[in-house]
Amino acid sequence: MQFEIPLASEEETRLLAEDLAAILRVGDVVALDGDLGAGKTTLARYLLRALADDSEMEVPSPTFTIAQSYSAGRLVMHHYDFYRLNAPDEVDEIGFHAALEDGAALVEWPQRAAGEIPEDALWLTLEAAGDSARTARLTTRRPEKWRERLARTLAIRAFLAESGCRDAWRRHLTGDASSRSYERIRHNGMVRILMNAPASADGPPIRNGLPYSRLAHLAESVGPFVAIARGLRDRGYSAPEIYACDTDQGLLLLEDLGAGPMVSGDAPIAERYAIAVDLLADMHATAWPADTPLPDGFRYRLPAYDAQAFLIEVELYPDWYVPHATDRAASPDAKSEFIELWRRLIESLEDESVWVLRDFHSPNLIWLDGRDGVRRIGLIDFQDALIGPTAYDVASLCQDARVTVDEALETSLVARYCAARSAVDAGFEGESFRRDYAVLAAQRATKILGIFARLNDRDGKPHYLRHIPRLSAYLERCLAHPALADIKLWYQTHAPDRNF
Repeated sequence: MQFEIPLASEEETRLLAEDLAAILRVGDVVALDGDLGAGKTTLARYLLRALADDSEMEVPSPTFTIAQSYSAGRLVMHHYDFYRLNAPDEVDEIGFHAALEDGAALVEWPQRAAGEIPEDALWLTLEAAGDSARTARLTTRRPEKWRERLARTLAIRAFLAESGCRDAWRRHLTGDASSRSYERIRHNGMVRILMNAPASADGPPIRNGLPYSRLAHLAESVGPFVAIARGLRDRGYSAPEIYACDTDQGLLLLEDLGAGPMVSGDAPIAERYAIAVDLLADMHATAWPADTPLPDGFRYRLPAYDAQAFLIEVELYPDWYVPHATDRAASPDAKSEFIELWRRLIESLEDESVWVLRDFHSPNLIWLDGRDGVRRIGLIDFQDALIGPTAYDVASLCQDARVTVDEALETSLVARYCAARSAVDAGFEGESFRRDYAVLAAQRATKILGIFARLNDRDGKPHYLRHIPRLSAYLERCLAHPALADIKLWYQTHAPDRNF
């Protein structure tokens, strides 16, 4: 594997450094090779500043200290200069290999530690190509580790160039439980959000020849996001404007809605949750189309939130959460009973057809001070939207998976929603809605408990486990509703980690 990148100026060096910063992970080593004055320290400085999101951060050369460490945003970065090493094995004395257990490393003069640089390191060699020009050559002995990441980050730079902002500053913003990630893009005083969402590969078939993503109707490209954003904006809601779109590569340049919080510390901001409930009541008061336009002239048809999708989601609980919580698998008979009980509950739901944004909770809602009414709620991360029941998104908000909504606030929010619906629809039945709310809140808590256990046990992401006590408490609340008496008994019998 070899990538050659011309660097006509120091500005080009900055762009390459930021493109590399965007893809670094714990355990990575970038070996910076080249003659004296080739620009190794300059590239390292720009890379570290990009990670820290601090364009003025002091980054001295570690020539005399040999090592310098930085808590640079999402990553601990270690900057080494091995020029003064007397022998390669001295790298152990400065903690080089140990540092890779929780961070990444930039190494200048890596050839001075021959044999100690990991085989999967990325070698970046800078060579003179004129008075101030350089050529960067990127190679590695383990192309499977780097090829896809490098190609992706360079494709993002090309996408930015096509969008009129080739020399933009790239700063990592966030990632989520999926393969999506986000960056904040700054260019000529403007700020945008880059959504990096490569098409997801189908997993193994698990039922009727279909993978989980198809059964649960999860979006596999950015097309649904683009179509749903347009549909929401056309109706006056605050979804982000889309400035540039490459659906084939899964890249979008979006309006930056800011970071206005819905929570303060560890608690919801009640007044803002109330406006979010008002937004849902407003959305649910009118009919929604089953499809919405795509940029190419075609229309995207939202899937139905059907029994298949609801049931494949709750199966995550016996498949992943029960073994996680009890150290034993659910028996086939217990799982069959669980699915049948849930099937009856899903079939008992009111038949409704509104847009269900699906993850309508604090991480995906942004408070917009400068707007009025329900437009004060900014909407993101809605690509998995479906056609389904009104109670689902209300449950998603009022039993927020990421922050504890106490029972008094939950009761108040649900009452506010019901009052708003009743004010404009004489046929709205509050009792039926509350029943469906209990069923769907329990379904959602059940699903997410399974997801978070899977993220820990299969994907090595233990930080999601901190949410499990909250979700278990939500589930306990829901199971108190008389309509869930039969399924409550199942939980009491087969998941005895909680006193349901």
